[in-house]
Amino acid sequence: MAFDFTGYETGSFYDEMFDASGQPHPHARMLYDRFRELSPDEVGRLRAEAEAALLNMGITFTVYKEESGIERIFPFDLLPRVVGAEEWTRLETGLKQRLMALNLFLKDIYHDQRIVKEGVLPRDLVESASGFCKRCSGWSPPRGIYTHVAGIDLVRDGEGEIRILEDNLRTPSGVSYVLENRNVLKRIFPRLFKTQKIRPVDDYPSKLLETLLHIAPQGVESPVVAVMTPGIYNSAYFEHSFLAREMGVQLVEGRDLVVDGGYVKMRTTRGLERVDVIYRRVDDDFMDPKAFREDSVLGVPGIMDAYMNGKVAIANAFGNGIADDKVIYAFVPAMIRFYLGEDPILPNVDTFVCHDPKQRQYVLANLDKLVVKSANESGGYGMLIGPHATQAEREDFARRIEAEPRTYIAQPTLQLSRVPTIVGDHFEGRHVDLRPYILYGEEIHVLPGGLTRVALKKGSLVVNSSQGGGSKDTWVLSGDDWGNGWGMVHAPSQSQTQGASGC
Repeated sequence: MAFDFTGYETGSFYDEMFDASGQPHPHARMLYDRFRELSPDEVGRLRAEAEAALLNMGITFTVYKEESGIERIFPFDLLPRVVGAEEWTRLETGLKQRLMALNLFLKDIYHDQRIVKEGVLPRDLVESASGFCKRCSGWSPPRGIYTHVAGIDLVRDGEGEIRILEDNLRTPSGVSYVLENRNVLKRIFPRLFKTQKIRPVDDYPSKLLETLLHIAPQGVESPVVAVMTPGIYNSAYFEHSFLAREMGVQLVEGRDLVVDGGYVKMRTTRGLERVDVIYRRVDDDFMDPKAFREDSVLGVPGIMDAYMNGKVAIANAFGNGIADDKVIYAFVPAMIRFYLGEDPILPNVDTFVCHDPKQRQYVLANLDKLVVKSANESGGYGMLIGPHATQAEREDFARRIEAEPRTYIAQPTLQLSRVPTIVGDHFEGRHVDLRPYILYGEEIHVLPGGLTRVALKKGSLVVNSSQGGGSKDTWVLSGDDWGNGWGMVHAPSQSQTQGASGC
């Protein structure tokens, strides 16, 4: 007996593996064919092998709001998501366009503010944004780059169109899972990776290091780079240590650093050693108790002055958080037109800004149909999914919106695309998004694929790991014609796709 797709139903959703007639998409046909060869026992063995590998690697994340133990192994589904070469080319071009426009916006908003003066973006939305750093006005970061590392979330709507869901430009997480998911599947399907045109992702750490070295202070011959973490209790600590190890640089906390003689130095067994570039995974507010929150014990007193005096380079730049404010997000298509003179390649999800009285009125009248999000929360928190909420929850959010309209946006409830996911001894469709990672150094580099996050709870639209989500490896093809590493690839018969219909 094979572990096949018999009985799998795409339902009314766009499916990442099957078309509306129940046939595999051309770029997914090989994967479909390969999994049809596996028996339930083989799938069980491979899943156990994958889970053991993840456990041995220590791939974990932290759930802050659970009382019963906060650290978990990150859930991983064995069946990868495949993206065709032609579609990826469009996504890659659109992501580069977007990050370029966002960087130009940050440069403008901290200098001439043309976008405000010309009425494209309301001034009060800028000045009221929690990520806006007044101290950065009139100052430019090294090489004029504000966002060196970005994670931009993509979703596919019910019509099959890819849209930008949100921008993550402060301290985006998750890339370590991309790399480790790939390592796991390489162990499980070694011949497949040797014979097929799957674009690699394992050069990300070296690309990240190149990006960081690109912004090193002028005149430093051998820059010292460090990754700065809030510490072992942070939800992404595994990733911080992983990236430091893979780049061959030091992992430091605020308590390991000191500003001495205007420079940032780290404590070592040999005494103080200068640090030239810091890849920080600590938010602005906690980086410097002299410049931001006085009660922060995570940061380094005086590091802001060292940074602004050019004694140390920091990625991402201070103040770039204004560009991933969910209210500012609604204006990114206008930014692309304003700064680049181009139409956006990748559209936003339709967004209602509650700060605007007319849009707020519409949102309040349609809370049962919309998804409401807080401008500065993440991880699935501070969110209302109207169709799945109770009347009491909708009334609570209505009060919040009326009390603080600047804090909220709303979007239609999307029919997120689904992908087959192993549930017990069969496949079921689960909703997914995609977070590609983009590096902005000497040039803009997009990691092929990214993190496919899966809403493992049946019917759930929330893919965040903190809300019960998991992940899949994402395979980007370098050509849409698969090789024959597993023998001839045959078109499936009608019986083989029984139940995999788009109705």
